Amino acid sequence: MMAPSTSHLVLIPSYNTGPLVVSTIKDALEYWSPIWVVIDGSTDGSATLVHELAKQDSRIRVIERPENGGKGAAVADGTAAALAAGFTHVLTMDSDGQHPVSYIQSFMRASMENTNALILGRPVFGPEVPLERLYGRKISVAFARLEILGPGIDDPLFGFRVYPAAPLLRALNATRRARGFDFDPEVAVRMVWNGVPTVNLPAPCRYLAPDEGGVSHFNYVRDNAKMVWLHLRLLAQLFSWRWVQLLRVRRRLNPI
Repeated sequence: MMAPSTSHLVLIPSYNTGPLVVSTIKDALEYWSPIWVVIDGSTDGSATLVHELAKQDSRIRVIERPENGGKGAAVADGTAAALAAGFTHVLTMDSDGQHPVSYIQSFMRASMENTNALILGRPVFGPEVPLERLYGRKISVAFARLEILGPGIDDPLFGFRVYPAAPLLRALNATRRARGFDFDPEVAVRMVWNGVPTVNLPAPCRYLAPDEGGVSHFNYVRDNAKMVWLHLRLLAQLFSWRWVQLLRVRRRLNPI
């Protein structure tokens, strides 16, 4: 059993993913500890399962939110608690088995070698991925590159990433949004705006079918509308005043 890290932890936000969250935690513990789980107002009984698991393994900590606030709210609470406990970095991953636990160690090593950087996953999809998701991602990538005036974010939607915790909280505190499905793209863009360098690494991603226990809370109409509004907001900020600051940031991160 590996010694628990005192600087980097795995943070898993979870909402109504049933027993999948338990298998995800167990699989992740094979590669890293500690593991912190934020139960985001789940109503399916999965919170009880996670608490029982935590009683049996001191490497697991559970934070339970009384109401569902969205992924960003769960990550914000977990990150604030991690900073208070002395941790400096958090690797976020989904609780439903989509993200590759075997890549945790390589992402953590990249973070330890680049402590100021945001380590972003670039998803490698299998043939089961819905085509509409692929096309949607291409649009999101194009918007993100426009919003940071160039390369640096290979995939703004993939939530398997390692954050330096303090810059992440600063980015979250700069907006009242980024608490739902808009969390991953907005904080990545805002962190680049704030001068955080990025490292992009490939990682496989699975889409689980419902008969495999796959759970999706994504609403195509509601959440795509939220994404459109997100990019309009970010572009409005960029072209009204952020572009000057961003050009300075990009010169510092990529000197000629």
